[in-house]
Amino acid sequence: MKHRRHEIPRYSKKIKFGDLTLHISNNVYEPAEDTFLIAKNLKAEGLVLDMGTGCGILSILAACKAKHVIAVDINPYAAKCAKLNVEINEVSSKVDIIVGDLFTPLIERPIFDMILFNAPYLPTEDSEPKSPIEYAWSGGRGGREVIDSFIRQAPKYLKVGGKILIVQSSLSNVEKTIREFSKQGFQVRIIDRQNLFFETIVLIEVFKDMLSEDISVSNRKEKFA
Repeated sequence: MKHRRHEIPRYSKKIKFGDLTLHISNNVYEPAEDTFLIAKNLKAEGLVLDMGTGCGILSILAACKAKHVIAVDINPYAAKCAKLNVEINEVSSKVDIIVGDLFTPLIERPIFDMILFNAPYLPTEDSEPKSPIEYAWSGGRGGREVIDSFIRQAPKYLKVGGKILIVQSSLSNVEKTIREFSKQGFQVRIIDRQNLFFETIVLIEVFKDMLSEDISVSNRKEKFA
């Protein structure tokens, strides 16, 4: 059986994560502590959405257990890099990669069993990143512009019984994230954390039950009443 030859970008770095081999090209975020915090707590099943996939590491890990993975990234270089990595790690039949801004390229339906989001959470002076790779960490003023947009939209795409795993930093008001999801009736808890030199990175688990769905529907009705 012939193996397909993969075109590796000239300017790329190769890293290993467990049994995975990953190529990280220019303008793509290299997996770090925040990525690994999700990775070590990831128990994927059903249909998974990997929001802000970067090099595709979480999509590949999820695809090993889940039925299928949809990976989204606003950075076209990241999407291309992720496509290469899912092919190298032989899960391309279970992963679809889309270029887009958060949920913009998706149909608004509650179809996902799990949503993963390594959010861009660092406070920056400019709302708009100046280069493609900056989308991976630039959270805008206060570090919450992208996170808040995600919180408003994510419930409409998550099944009842589904979970969201979102990573963020103590620099971008973790308490507000917990509070905003809780307002929508979600069960929210911090399931892991890592202390770094100038911040603490936390992994938040958000669970959607029938009460969450009822509150979410009620909120939408009030909005359009």
